[in-house]
Amino acid sequence: MHMLYMIFIDPFMQMAQAPDLFAQTLWDGLVAGVLYALIALGFVLIFKASGVFNFAQGIMVVFAALTLVGLHDAGLNAFLALALTIGVMFILAFTVERAVLRPLVNQPDIILFMATFGITYVLIGFGEYVFGGDPKVMPTDAFYLPKGAITYHTLGGMVQFQKLDIAAAIVASIMVAGLAVFFSKTRIGRALRAVADSHEAALSVGISLEQIWVIVWFAAGLVALVTGIFWGARSDVSFALEVIALKALPVLILGGFTSVPGAIVGGLIIGLGEKLFEFYWGPLMGGGTDAWFAYVIALVFLLFRPQGLFGEKIIERI
Repeated sequence: MHMLYMIFIDPFMQMAQAPDLFAQTLWDGLVAGVLYALIALGFVLIFKASGVFNFAQGIMVVFAALTLVGLHDAGLNAFLALALTIGVMFILAFTVERAVLRPLVNQPDIILFMATFGITYVLIGFGEYVFGGDPKVMPTDAFYLPKGAITYHTLGGMVQFQKLDIAAAIVASIMVAGLAVFFSKTRIGRALRAVADSHEAALSVGISLEQIWVIVWFAAGLVALVTGIFWGARSDVSFALEVIALKALPVLILGGFTSVPGAIVGGLIIGLGEKLFEFYWGPLMGGGTDAWFAYVIALVFLLFRPQGLFGEKIIERI
């Protein structure tokens, strides 16, 4: 009986008795959820254009951030380093299209999926060769990223909002909204959906797979760059960020692999859920629940709604 009380009653009593801690946890979860959604958008972009889960998106986040920090550490002005990093991500998109995707047009999806594994390990090896394996510090001052916190004394306690988290939430929200409009309102967005449905059909109506793939990989590279800047500023820039980026997989399972709104909702569910669960139920389970909570939620969705909240149910006729 005591155990049932600890699991089902005590956490809610804590929420009611310490609303400031509850508000702080909600804010931390909201920020994490927005950043998870931003990471997931990179996967959605590639999936919409090719129908394949891009395993390399995580290392693209690391590679973009390492390139930016490396160029700045080499003595370049911060904004020149940013411009050159954007150029590097375009070169990466062009190279991937020419060297990997173009030879594999009309191949089975599993072939393209395995190709993204190859891209991942090429980028890991190249990144370690050029930048080394040691963690790097994101130069927040050089990029005018805000420091400090805004503190509110309310709800019987204190709630802190880190200025960096506020900036990250604003930038990520703007990028998410922009990409949602891009997909739904532009000619290229409609072409992306056509390419995802069928390469052959897209080619038959004059859609250039080469141009679409370069555009979408470049857009995914920009998303990776923004993600890497803010995640790197919150911790550091290292290859460990790749593991954080893979947290987008449960987000995609929840929201649907082809849905921009799904990435947003899924990111918020995972971000808020794992923070609340870790804070209130984590101590009962020895802590560290944020490492596996998202994957348990994803497993439940796979069992009962494998297409996700916003994904389309696929019916195959045999």
